[in-house]
Amino acid sequence: MDAEAARTARESLDLAFHMSNILDTGLDRHTLSVLIALCDLGVNPEALAAVVKELRREKQSLSSLLPAAPSSLP
Repeated sequence: MDAEAARTARESLDLAFHMSNILDTGLDRHTLSVLIALCDLGVNPEALAAVVKELRREKQSLSSLLPAAPSSLP
């Protein structure tokens, strides 16, 4: 990838990340970058959104089963 293409890709990711923050998606830059790359490879964006939602539900479900982490020592 040449310097101009890299700059354009970085600017596009910056814009997508800014929009993601405005929409309060909770996605970090890396995750957003991976999701965009998957879309570029032809993965259905609606299917990706469904997977992200399901993973968040599973994470919430699992964290409710685990005991709370001990607080830091005094």
